[in-house]
Amino acid sequence: MDLRKLKTLIDLVSESNISELEITEADGKVRIVKSEPAPAVHSMPMPTVAIAAPAMPALPAAGAAPAPAAEPAAPAGHTVKSPMVGTFYRSANPGAKAFVEVGSAIKEGEPICIIEAMKIMNEIEADKSGTVTRILCENGQAVEFGQPLFIIE
Repeated sequence: MDLRKLKTLIDLVSESNISELEITEADGKVRIVKSEPAPAVHSMPMPTVAIAAPAMPALPAAGAAPAPAAEPAAPAGHTVKSPMVGTFYRSANPGAKAFVEVGSAIKEGEPICIIEAMKIMNEIEADKSGTVTRILCENGQAVEFGQPLFIIE
């Protein structure tokens, strides 16, 4: 099943009142189950975090040096983000050449990495043409949904 189609189905289930969706096609079977809301026990630590949060801004205000360190967190250029949770790989095989390196010129739609999710290797394609200026993940690193992978300029 196409990755874009799968993401659309996941979004539809999360935004709707249905709790489970199962689709069978010629190329496979997909079952999406919406998780239950977190139990009340997990919401207990939240006030503790909220209480600790106001104390944090007071410390940087006293020592003005940490403020500039927070600004470079947003790198310039287009950020390619992970469309799923999984394991990031820079090449198709362990001994193979990486799809892209820093300085590589890429075109929209070219494969730039692989994310393994549930034993399925998903080729991630560039969503913009340009030059790779930064690779933000290490080979074999676990990545989260929406985590920045590459910077393209």
